[in-house]
Amino acid sequence: MERDYPLEKVRNIGIIAHIDAGKTTTTERVLFYTGVSHKIGEVHEGETVTDWMEQERERGITITSAAVTCFWTPTYANNDKSKKHRFNIIDTPGHIDFTVEVKRSLRVLDGAVVVFDGVAGVEPQSETNWRYADEAKVPRICFINKLDRTGASFERSYATILDRLTKKAVRMQIPIGLEEKHEGVVDLLKMKAYYFEGEMGNQVIEKEIPEEMKADAEKYRNELIEKIVEQDDAVMNDYFEGKIPEIDVLKKLLRQGVIANEIFPVYAGSALKNKGVQLVLDGVVDYLPSPLDIPPMEGIDPNNEEHVERKASDSEPFAALAFKVATDPFVGQLIFFRVYSGTLASGSYVYNPRTRNKERIGRILRMHANDREEVKKVFAGEIAAAVGLKDTITSDTICDEEHPIELDRIIFPEPVISLRIEPKTKADQEKMGMALNRLAQEDPTFKVSTDQETGETIISGMGELHLEIIVDRMKREFSVEANVGKPQVAYRETITGNSEAEGKYIKQSGGRGNYGHVKIKVKPMTILTKEEIEDLPKNTKRSGGFEFINNIKGGVIPQEYIPACEKGFREGLDRGVLAGFKMVNVSVDLWDGSYHEVDSNEMAFKIAASMAIQDACKRANPVILEPMMKVEVVTPDKFMGDVTGNLSSKRGIIEGMEERGMNKVIKAIVPLSEMFGYMTGLRSMTEGRASFTMEFIRYDIVPNNVAETIIAARK
Repeated sequence: MERDYPLEKVRNIGIIAHIDAGKTTTTERVLFYTGVSHKIGEVHEGETVTDWMEQERERGITITSAAVTCFWTPTYANNDKSKKHRFNIIDTPGHIDFTVEVKRSLRVLDGAVVVFDGVAGVEPQSETNWRYADEAKVPRICFINKLDRTGASFERSYATILDRLTKKAVRMQIPIGLEEKHEGVVDLLKMKAYYFEGEMGNQVIEKEIPEEMKADAEKYRNELIEKIVEQDDAVMNDYFEGKIPEIDVLKKLLRQGVIANEIFPVYAGSALKNKGVQLVLDGVVDYLPSPLDIPPMEGIDPNNEEHVERKASDSEPFAALAFKVATDPFVGQLIFFRVYSGTLASGSYVYNPRTRNKERIGRILRMHANDREEVKKVFAGEIAAAVGLKDTITSDTICDEEHPIELDRIIFPEPVISLRIEPKTKADQEKMGMALNRLAQEDPTFKVSTDQETGETIISGMGELHLEIIVDRMKREFSVEANVGKPQVAYRETITGNSEAEGKYIKQSGGRGNYGHVKIKVKPMTILTKEEIEDLPKNTKRSGGFEFINNIKGGVIPQEYIPACEKGFREGLDRGVLAGFKMVNVSVDLWDGSYHEVDSNEMAFKIAASMAIQDACKRANPVILEPMMKVEVVTPDKFMGDVTGNLSSKRGIIEGMEERGMNKVIKAIVPLSEMFGYMTGLRSMTEGRASFTMEFIRYDIVPNNVAETIIAARK
């Protein structure tokens, strides 16, 4: 079986944006124009292709990223089928509680279309998603959507991109008319006006630019060309001597600039009114990279820790990254993966470097949201889903056993909010454990734990909505009824000073005894850059807010007991010394100790290490940390005083205010513990006219009076 599309005609793209900027509506238009769906589903009617979960349709939001395959022939190709391209599109969620979906999708995509609301411009979640895309070095094109809405302004939205995201954005188009007069767009490269006629705007009509817009178009075209010619010194010199490059040369240089993340072209339109989407698809073909345009994937050979790479080619050894686990009611567990090199046939075996085991691929499916098409083989650069992998989890590499490679894992944020949950009946008890386990496999930001003291089950996630959806899915997909407690903040503890301690565990019980003895120094962990972490000395290990320095000289503690000591330190930090919260950012230096020829064993050293670290932390000025949220409230002017006063009373720090259309935007940093149920209070304060978004930003030290209350509540 041969590949049906050459690699240069494949585009793996994501559609990302803040909640309500119109991502899913844009994706639905894409599917309609590319012929995947024969009618357009609307979010407000609950009929979209990519929002297929019941919870998504009820709430009108995207929760899981959906993968869709479709085909597009550029509008300028006059239906020349040889110019047809294959798109693998992932529609990602915009709600802050589900950013993990954006993060993991960006990891496996080659390019992205970032959608902005033409009234609001850049919003908090747009900034977070843009930051994730920067980290993943994903080339982007921007689409300022909803220009048909009252209060829409292309120029103001464009200014917010320059101001808050990047100075490298440049207009590719300007809109013809705004609000109800929005009719089409002007392409600044071709200097033509485009209108969208016929049923659902599927006919793209090219006309001359309206007279009153020509001066603006000329001005903005010069800005665009200046930005493009910067990519090539020879062309730039010619341009400054008065030679305007040919369109083909400009397009080639613009593609180069976009792939290098030096230029971010900005498009205009209204997905809901069917204007502008086809030209964005042309932009994806012309400027976003194919798998061949991105650098080879780098990884580590698990056998010898050596650096290896894989090029995007069918002839290279097979390597893929599993980026998502999903439970499908019809076929069971699905593992979504992106093939970086080589090919994979159904029925073959793959190797997982994390588990060091082989697994057999049962079936391979190409996904169209929740519909699926079975394929016998997938090729480099494709995104597909596998059935039959039992031990593969998000972020695992699957590869050829003869040529193993481990690709970089995706790093996920820690949960900030917890709930106690218990089954309603005895019958629900067993099912609940299985359901929670399955959901935790799907979602790396959802954690399940047991309270050691009470034996209760605790679920943790990224926000109230996140946990609400989890409980709802448990009920619908697994038929588990559960009682849920109040949301609780995921506090942490840390130390602010240095101290030393000794841990000795000696137990004689007739016959062989137990003997473990360690001496340690603890101090707060310094924050390092990624490069500095890579350059740490051999005796230093860092992971998950814990640093372990092994300074044992002369074998005073035998080497085989060092891992047991490290395990003891980690277990000792799981229960904080003030209120029992997990301790983070602690650096432990194991510098001395002793052992007994007969009585020493791993268990004894683990217990001694755990005792020592608890003792040391008590004397190192421990403090409680709380999650702080970046809050943005959009409110009519007349309620501004009430809203800011209320945020200040919640220990909030007001960081700034700005105007957005007729409204005021208040930005603040507020502790999460003060934000539960905030929506209700905000509605009553502002006659229901204000809205807010919040996202986790950092952990801060809790003030003494609050810390005392927290400690008292835990006792």
